Amino acid sequence: MQIPEIPNLILYAIPFFFVSVIIEGYIVFKKNKNSYKLKDSVTSILMGIGNLAIGILSNILVVFIISYLYENFRLTSIPFEWWAWILILFGDDISYYWFHRFSHTTRFLWASHVIHHSSEKYNLSTALRQTWTGNFFSFVFFLALPILGFHPLMIFTQMSVSLLYQYWIHTELIHKMPKWFEAVFNTPSHHRVHHGTNPIYLDRNHAGIFIIWDKLFGTFQPELKEEKVVYGLVSNIKTYNPLRVAFLEWYYLLKDVFTSKTTFLNRLNYLSKPPGWKHDGTGLLSDDLRKEWLLRRKQG
Repeated sequence: MQIPEIPNLILYAIPFFFVSVIIEGYIVFKKNKNSYKLKDSVTSILMGIGNLAIGILSNILVVFIISYLYENFRLTSIPFEWWAWILILFGDDISYYWFHRFSHTTRFLWASHVIHHSSEKYNLSTALRQTWTGNFFSFVFFLALPILGFHPLMIFTQMSVSLLYQYWIHTELIHKMPKWFEAVFNTPSHHRVHHGTNPIYLDRNHAGIFIIWDKLFGTFQPELKEEKVVYGLVSNIKTYNPLRVAFLEWYYLLKDVFTSKTTFLNRLNYLSKPPGWKHDGTGLLSDDLRKEWLLRRKQG
């Protein structure tokens, strides 16, 4: 099989990231000073830099495992042909959808993913607010790809393409894309919903590139004109310290696991149950908050 030379797309995109963050920030600040906070954007950028630095370690692990599976367990060998790139586009994207969905419904995964949702602002810098720990285990959702026969280079290239695509949707400057585009692809409008703390928006629109997965699996929610998106977390962390942003939820999670006065099984449930779950039944999950919101709306 002839293996093409493909550069590291993320490294080439870094200058564009910084320039576009500055330009968008200036535009947003000029339109409404309250919509932009420099400290928040700096924190997001630092989280992105940390992600890249720690990624040097996690990538060693991921490359080794993906390559090992491809070399020893692949069912076939998929060549670097045009049609293979279409297959990996959809294969990677549906894998990402399930990884992203489980990251919202399993607290162990949420402890890493919560970083991306911790900003109360929504702009291009938010896209750079990435986990420092999640890359060590998120790859598990993509292990079927090398076994099916996709070359590791093809897999990692498509992962980079997906990450690059998801950058531009972190903005409020684009209201809506054309209807046909909104129907098929993830857009700023769809992703604003995903970052919303409004009960109707919680745990919705997990798409990477194609919004069709959310429509197919029942997690799609359009952005409502009458329900302005409120960004951040249900309980915001109120800090710009990168270390606290990266590890605060891990602290809360481990505290629940090791100090809760309950059974061993319930301690483990704190790892596997959704965020908000409590062993004594006092916790509220996103579905509970959504039901309460819909009931109030019906009554009012």
